[in-house]
Formats: sequence, C-alpha cells, structure tokens
Amino acid sequence: MHVRVLFFGILRDLVGRASDTVDLPEGASVRDLVAHYEERIPALTKSLPSLALAVNQQYARSDAKLSPNDEVALLPPVSGGAPEVGATRPQRQRHASIIQLPIDSQQALGELKREEDGAVVVFEGVVRNQTRGRKTLYLDYQAYEAMALEQMETLAARAMGQFQIRDVVIIHRLGRLNIGETSVLIAVASAHRAAAFDACRWLIDTLKRTVPIWKKEYFEDGAVWADGEPFPAEIPRANSSCEGSPGLEQASK
Repeated sequence: MHVRVLFFGILRDLVGRASDTVDLPEGASVRDLVAHYEERIPALTKSLPSLALAVNQQYARSDAKLSPNDEVALLPPVSGGAPEVGATRPQRQRHASIIQLPIDSQQALGELKREEDGAVVVFEGVVRNQTRGRKTLYLDYQAYEAMALEQMETLAARAMGQFQIRDVVIIHRLGRLNIGETSVLIAVASAHRAAAFDACRWLIDTLKRTVPIWKKEYFEDGAVWADGEPFPAEIPRANSSCEGSPGLEQASK
C-alpha cells in the first residue's frame, strides 16, 4: 500500500525533501514506516525520542496501523520556514487563521470586541533582532498547515471551555518575516480581566508546544532551525522506548 510521508523543519534538511511516497505491506504500522527511514537515513535514529508523529493530521502512536493513502507526518519539536507547497491562503476557521500577509492587529481587535466585554487581552509575538547574541536578519516560518489550523481551533475551543471568556482570535503568519513584524496574534475577550489574562497566557504557552509550526532563523553568518519546545507528555514520540529527549541537531549553512 502507498503512504504519503511529510517532513518538516530540520527533518526536511536532514532527509533532503519535503515529502515522499512509500510502499508498505498491508497491516504496517507507523513504527514500520519509521524503521524504513531509519534504515535509509541512519542520522534520523538519534532524533526519534524528540519527534512526534501524525496520521491524517492527528497526533498518533507509533503502533498505529496504517491504511492505503494515509498521510504520515514526522514532526520535530514545534515553534519555530517556508510554507507547505500547494496550500490555499488565507486558511480560516471560526477562531483561528493562518496567513501569509502581515497581521492587522487593529482589524482583528475591531472584529472581536463587543459591548459586553470588560477586557480584551492581546499577545503579539514579534520578530526580535537577535538570538543569544547573534544578529538576526529575518525569520522564515513553516507549518503543517491543515493540522496546525485544526490544532489552533481546538485550543480556542478548549480555552472557551476552561476559562470564563466570551471569544478568542488566533492568527499565525507564515513565510518570511522581518524584524519587528508580528508572527502570531492571540486576542481574548471577556467580561473580566483575570479570565482574559489567564486564557491568553495558556493559549500561547500551549500553542508553542503543540501546534506544528517551525521557524528558521537567518543570521549574518548562517541559518538554523530554532530549538523547539518539547512536546507535552501526552503526545507520543516516534520512539517512545528510548530514554531521554535529545534535541535535534542544528544544520547551519
């Protein structure tokens, strides 16, 4: 059976391509697919404890059985350039959107606010001019777009269920971003400020650990994929039997 495989972030550099098609025997699992690539790309093995897996845009265990024409993604730790080929933009759902153009914060707030709101808390992630003492020229964001949009929408729904808030907007930008530009906007509307602050903080912290978006940082002397935050414990790893969680090695140009 044929299975489509997607690679993101530093894995794309390691494997040398963004996608692949593999022919596996009937009844094969995600673990069998991973073993296929371990055999052909030995350098992948040391990265497995930090990788997550997705089947048809949902996080999956390595023992999950595959079906013909499934789409499997190998995901390095998230948060951190080039958009997925062939995706339609902008992509929007009820609360979440993924765009290529600059984020219009004022427009987003104007569409969110209502007369019954006593507070609107806003978080903007902004591209800074340096990382650990190295001068940053620009960033380039990449996402597993369809899955990222669903994950963002799920986070919005969870926030509205966990906190006493009225509405949420989450916007993430992809592609090249220059210094000072906004990469992500989260706005929370509520009758009271405490709930809005709590929900906004929870949303950005959870997004940075679970939503499949990566960034590549371009410096004067090279480029690296940003270190991603480890996946939460509830998200299974590509090789859950391994001890420890070594990070992916950076590939500099």
